[in-house]
Parts: sequence; structure tokens; C-alpha cells
Amino acid sequence: MSETQTLGKVRIERLTRYSGTDLDDLCEATEAAIVEGGGFGWLKPPPRQVLENYWKGMLLIPDRRLVVGRLDGLICGSAQLSRAPRNNEAQALAGTLSAAFVAPWARGHGIGRRIIAEIEQLARELGLLVLNLDLRDTQQAAIHVYESMGYQRWGSHPFYAFVDDRFVPGHYYFKRLDRHRDSDPE
Repeated sequence: MSETQTLGKVRIERLTRYSGTDLDDLCEATEAAIVEGGGFGWLKPPPRQVLENYWKGMLLIPDRRLVVGRLDGLICGSAQLSRAPRNNEAQALAGTLSAAFVAPWARGHGIGRRIIAEIEQLARELGLLVLNLDLRDTQQAAIHVYESMGYQRWGSHPFYAFVDDRFVPGHYYFKRLDRHRDSDPE
């Protein structure tokens, strides 16, 4: 673990290895977010071993970073920052913010916003100038958070996902990290 920011009962950190109950906490928070419909791609929680393998493997990917939020010491949410593959020099200055969630029991403490802010800071430290992300239309609370933090919608896809036997639109966002949030996007 490295570089932490402490604010009362909430702590945001860049996780580089698991210790104590971290992996179990992360799996439980992921399961709760999936059940609540908070995204993360899965529609129902996979078997625990699949989640554990996912989270263990995530830390092994060289161009991916994990930021977690803790409430009273328990991991309750996370987001990932991915860089373009090394062979993609044309997009080397853009990153992707993905797999962001906060467990339902931990919402309302500003953890999601703090995780996103830490991802943005990490991206700047890595020399990235743009962050991209995409969301299902059903994630209205997340859409509101991102838009209020300066992310700009640049497109939508009417058949982005298939949930409960129907298509769900999705939206694509970007944020320039090298400009003030109220600047012109061009």
C-alpha cells in the first residue's frame, strides 16, 4: 500500500498489494455493488473464487492501477486507471477510468468523488492529459457525479448493454486533465 489520504473515517489509497482482510473486503463490496445494480459489468455476483481471482489478477497488470476507498478501515469501493498499451503511442496520453463503484452501505460519505479525484491525481502524475470512461444509462447517480466533476459526454450508444431482457443505452465521457474544469473542451 502507498500514498494515503485520510479524512475522518474515510481513507482513499492506491492499493498495490492486499493485506489483512483487504481481498475479502473488496470481494464483499463488489458483490454488494453488483446486487444493487451499481455496475461493474456483472449482472449477478460470480462465485467468490472468480472475484478473488479477478482482484488478484488486477494487481498484476502493469498498466493498470487500483484506487480503493475505506470506511472505518474496510474497503468499500474502488476504481481502476488503465493506460493505453505501450504499442499505442498515439493514445499514450489518455487513460481509462473503469470499474468504479462504492458498496451501497458506504454511499453518502463522498467516497466515490474522492476515489475519482485520486484517480485523476494519479493520472496527472503519470503524465496523462485525458481520462475516458463509459457508463450504462441506468447508473444515474454515477452519471451525476461524473458530470458534476467536469466529465463531458461526447456520445451515446443505444445498444450498449443487455440487462433484464432489454437493451440499455450507454454513454461515453472524457475529461481533460491539463485544463481547468470550466475550460472549453477544444
